[in-house]
Formats: sequence, structure tokens, C-alpha cells
Amino acid sequence: NHDIRDMLHTKNIAVDEKNIRADLDALYQQLEGRLQKTLDNLSRREADQRKEKEAVVVVKEKTSQLIKLLSLDFYKTVLGRQGHAEYQEEVDPFGMHRHLVEKIKPLFDFLYRKYWRVTATGVTNIPGDGKVLIVGNHSGTVPYDGAMIKTSILNEHSKRKDARFLVEDFVYHMPILGTFMYRIGGVRACPENAELLLNAGHLVIVFPEGVKGIGKLYRERYKLQRFGRGGFIKLCMKTGSPLIPVGVVGAEEIHPIMMKSNILAKTIGVPYIPITPTFPLLGLLGCIPLPSKWSIHFGEPIRFDSFEPKAMDDE
Repeated sequence: NHDIRDMLHTKNIAVDEKNIRADLDALYQQLEGRLQKTLDNLSRREADQRKEKEAVVVVKEKTSQLIKLLSLDFYKTVLGRQGHAEYQEEVDPFGMHRHLVEKIKPLFDFLYRKYWRVTATGVTNIPGDGKVLIVGNHSGTVPYDGAMIKTSILNEHSKRKDARFLVEDFVYHMPILGTFMYRIGGVRACPENAELLLNAGHLVIVFPEGVKGIGKLYRERYKLQRFGRGGFIKLCMKTGSPLIPVGVVGAEEIHPIMMKSNILAKTIGVPYIPITPTFPLLGLLGCIPLPSKWSIHFGEPIRFDSFEPKAMDDE
């Protein structure tokens, strides 16, 4: 009996060791599996982070390249390298590049004749030479009206080819568009610039409504905003320039503003962010102006030669 008990005890110990070993093996495999899974997750996470960083770098590089390609100075440099001596001409003191204006004129002619189908009347009221101040109503969210007034003068007037238009400050804070405005003849809006242009004998286009004009809501369309304190009248008197009133109909509809948002506006350097039926709903496509029908009428000249200099101080 004693021998039998020893044999059973030895057998139980062997069974217990076998079970413990099996449990340890199972635990080891489980720990190994979890550790491997954790390592795989970390590897995937690192790979994803690496891909994200690479994607960010690529986006930055492509954005930089795109901005460079859209830069007008880039094309000037490229054409200059190809030996086109005419593109080496410096821009004028206000930033206009005459050769560029000639090259892109077909685009403005398309907008003028085909897209907005502009009808211009009274162009003959503009004197054939000398300084002239053209005063117009302002609208359209983006200052296309200044470009179309200039295009109408270039296309319809027999002599004048020197129209310059003043543009609100915020436009020059915008990438690409600011430089573009300079190159096609736009000038930062201020009395000093207008006076310099007039004294140089230019035809100058101004919009007394300013940002209030182009930022009107659609329900306020064709309602003139406050003109300020008559600075353009004093400018005409000071420089001896005739004033030509001009009315633009149709620009109000190209970007009908339903609402305006000030969120992020100051951050990107604009007075407001317009909410139109197409923007920001359609993204960049919403920036395309609608093809409304335009009419531009130039009124008869108004002269201030009969006023004495002290009249400029009359509020």
C-alpha cells in the first residue's frame, strides 16, 4: 500500500508540472501575441505620421510652386531669360507693366464683349487729352467695374489709352490679386496717388463709395452709399481736372451678397467674407462671377474752373 501511495503522489506531481508548463506556454504565447500586436500598431502609427508629414511637405511645396507659377513676375523672368528684350522693361512708378497689359487685353476683351456683353455710351464725353477724373458707382464684391470702365475707354475711345483706376487697400493684401492689380494699372486708393496721376496728365477712375460700395448686400443693390466728405471734388478743384460721372449697371449681379461674415476676415486682411449663392458653397468655383449684362454710361464733363481756391475749404 505504501508503494502504491508513492506511485500516485509521483504521478500527480508530474500531471501538475505538465499543466503548469502548458499554462505558462499559453501565457507566453498570449503575451507574445499582444506585444507583437502593440509593436505592429506602433509601427503603423509611425508610418501614418510619417506619411502625414510627407503629405504636409508635399502640399507646402506644391502650394509654393503654384504661387510662384501664378506670380506675374515669374513669367516676366522666364520670358526675359528666353531673350525677349521687351519684357525687360521696368514697370512704371505705380507698378503697371504695359507689355503685360497688352498681352492680357484679350482676356478683358472677352469679359467685356462676350461674357458681360458690355454696352458703353457717352464715351465721347471724355476729353481726348489731359487730366480727367472719372467718378463712378462701385459694386461687385471684386473691383471688376474699374477694369471694365478702363476696357471700355481703351476699346471705344479714339484717343485715350491711359486710364488708371484706384483700388481699395484690402485688395493689395490678397496674394496674387494685389500684384495683378498693380500690373494692369490699378493704384492704391488715396488722395495723394490720385493727385500725382492727375498732375501727370492721366485719366483717373475713382469710386467714392469705397468698400461700402462693393460690399453692399444684394437687397441694397443700386443704392449709392455715402460718398464721404467730397474729397474728389476738392481734388478736381486743386488739380484743375474736369469730372466725368459714370454709371455702371450690371456689376451688382456678378457676386450677389446675401450675407457677410467677419469671422477670420481680419486674419486674412479683408474687411469681410461675402456669402453668395455660390460662395463658399462651391469652393473656388464660387469665385467665378456670374455673366450678367452690363451697361456703362459716361456723363458730360463737370468743370470747377469758376470756383476760387478758397472754395476748397467750404464744407
